[in-house]
Amino acid sequence: MLNGLSPLEIALLLVAGIALDLLLGETRRWHPLVGFGRLAHFLERRLNGGNARLARGALAWLLAVLPLTLFFDLLVDAAGLWLHAVLLYFCIGLRSLRDHTLPIYRALREGNLVQARQLTSRIVSRDTATASEADLAKASAESLLENGNDAVFGTLFWFVVAGGPGAVLFRLVNTLDAMWGYRNERYNLFGRFAARTDDLMNYLPARLTALSYVLLAGAGRARAWQCWRTQARAWSSPNAGPVMASGAGALGVSLGGAAVYDGEVEQRPPLGTGPAAGAADILRAWQLVLKTTLLWAAVVCAAGVLLTLGGAGHA
Repeated sequence: MLNGLSPLEIALLLVAGIALDLLLGETRRWHPLVGFGRLAHFLERRLNGGNARLARGALAWLLAVLPLTLFFDLLVDAAGLWLHAVLLYFCIGLRSLRDHTLPIYRALREGNLVQARQLTSRIVSRDTATASEADLAKASAESLLENGNDAVFGTLFWFVVAGGPGAVLFRLVNTLDAMWGYRNERYNLFGRFAARTDDLMNYLPARLTALSYVLLAGAGRARAWQCWRTQARAWSSPNAGPVMASGAGALGVSLGGAAVYDGEVEQRPPLGTGPAAGAADILRAWQLVLKTTLLWAAVVCAAGVLLTLGGAGHA
C-alpha cells in the first residue's frame, strides 16, 4: 500500500476523481495549477540569469515542486481518503481536453474557419492565423493524442503509484517542463533539469499510453504498432513520439509534417499513415482518449478487486 491506501481504495478513488472531472470540469477560478504557474514565473525571473544557469534551474525546480508535494502528502494524511480523489480531480484534464477541442471540430463542421483558427490558437503554440482546415484538424488531433498522456494518463499512472500526492507531483513536473523546457537561449540551460525530470517521469506512462492506443485500434492494431515502432524515434520528444505515432496509426491518419511556428515553416517527421486528418478525426481522437481512460480505470479496478480477494484468501 502507498500513502495508506489499499489497491481497492486506489481503484475506487481513481474512479471518483475521473467522475468528478467529467462532471464538474476544470475549475473556473482559483485553479491550483494557475497559482503554481505564477510561482514558477516568480522563481524563473529571480533565478534565471548570470552564471550556473543549470544549477539555478535545478534549484528553482526543487523550490517549486518539493514543498508543495510534501504539503499535500501531509494534508492527505490529516484530511482522509476523500482528498486523494479531490487532488486527482484538480490534476486530471480529461474533460478540459474535450471542452477545448470539440468546439474546434464543430466549427470546422460548420465551415467557420475563423472561429476554428481562434479556438485552435488557444491549445497549440503554432501559428493558426492562415491555417487551413486540414492544418487545424491536424493540430487538434496531435494535441489530443499528446495531451492524453500529459494531462490524463501520466496523472492516472502516478496516482496509482502514490495516490493524490503522486498525481500532484506529476502535474507540477509536467507544468514546469511546459513552461521551462524550451531549447532556446533563455531556457536551454535553466530548464534542462525540468525537461529531463519530465522525460523520466513520463517514460513509463507514455509507453503504456502508446500500448493502449494500439490495443484500442481494432482492425488497425498492426498499423498502430508499426507506426510506433518505425516513426516514434524520429520525433524530437522521446515520450511524445510513441504516443503520437501509435495514436495516428490507430486513427489511420497522417499527422506531423509541416507546421508554422513564429512565421517559419518547420518540417516535422511524419506520424501515422493514411489520409490527412480532417474535422471528423478530432472527434475520433477524443473518443480514443476517452476509451483509453475507461480502459485504464477498468484495469485498475480489476487489479484492485483481484489483489483484495487474493489478500483475503491468504488472511
